[in-house]
Amino acid sequence: MAVGIRLKFAGGTQEQYQAVHDTVNASSPLGRADGLLVHSAGPIDGGWGVIDFWESTEAFERFTQNKLMPVIQQLGDQGFANPPERKDFTVHNLEQHGD
Repeated sequence: MAVGIRLKFAGGTQEQYQAVHDTVNASSPLGRADGLLVHSAGPIDGGWGVIDFWESTEAFERFTQNKLMPVIQQLGDQGFANPPERKDFTVHNLEQHGD
């Protein structure tokens, strides 16, 4: 069953997000993480927010451990300074609509 994951990076900026996003995608041959269904990101009050939908929590955990955290550590000040606040939620319905 799909899972939704909301991340809030307090004090995060678009520039930090873009540095992380570009580096993660550069390290992935398809530019995508295994198990990722939908990715969205944008500014929120006091920082930067991400809402993702994954095939499973385990898929997100693998991505976090194997790709995301190493990239954030590698980027130092160019990446996010603090770990995000995380909220997982069960997905009842996930539909993809046309552009």
